Amino acid sequence: MLKYEAVIEDITDKIRSGVYKPNDKIPTTMELCEQYGVSKITIKKAMNELENRGLVARRRGSGTFIKSLTPSNLPTNEFMSKSAQMQGFTREHDNREGGTVSSVVYEFTVEHPDAEVAKKLSIEPDEFVYRICRVRCLDGVPLVIEHTWMPINLIPDLRMKNLEGSIYGYIEDTLKLKISSAHRAIRAVIVPDDELEKLDVPKGSPALEVNQVGFLDDGVAFEYSVSRHVRDYTFFSVSTH
Repeated sequence: MLKYEAVIEDITDKIRSGVYKPNDKIPTTMELCEQYGVSKITIKKAMNELENRGLVARRRGSGTFIKSLTPSNLPTNEFMSKSAQMQGFTREHDNREGGTVSSVVYEFTVEHPDAEVAKKLSIEPDEFVYRICRVRCLDGVPLVIEHTWMPINLIPDLRMKNLEGSIYGYIEDTLKLKISSAHRAIRAVIVPDDELEKLDVPKGSPALEVNQVGFLDDGVAFEYSVSRHVRDYTFFSVSTH
């Protein structure tokens, strides 16, 4: 095993075991050099790979921190990926030729998160989140149904007009937050009966289910979503590690 790989393995083990907790700041480069008896180049290579894997986030002027989603609370029985390109449905399809993007909003409420949602977003159960259900369409044809939860204190003043348009556009253009990356778990499923009519598909139809946690550039989780895609799977662009 190469030296940088040994550093990666040890830090990953510490994340899994809870030695390093979400949002913890890890030691400086010099401290890590002394701890592992390696050069700055080795530590830099290890940090770059840990960042590529989505386990740490670098904050300019502050240091390197453990991301709020760690391997211990990620699904292990599905195809896992980390996407470095977070454009959202509207921008993704706007970058392709033709087609009009629209959304049908079925649910937009404020609630306390259940245990799973709170864990995914690394927030407390007594905090508030938006709960959103909407179907994204291209030229009036339903392509995907999205179930999304977002912390209100992080994404304030979200309105129906944002849901009918681009939430990511609101986050970046209005709130001036930078969306960075996502962890995705992808698997094949059968469309649930209560979603058949919304997606305009027959009973037993297959779908590509994407379980996703999205991160801002400071490593804070801003979104947890479960979406089921019944048409046009080709827009996925992910890099696996």
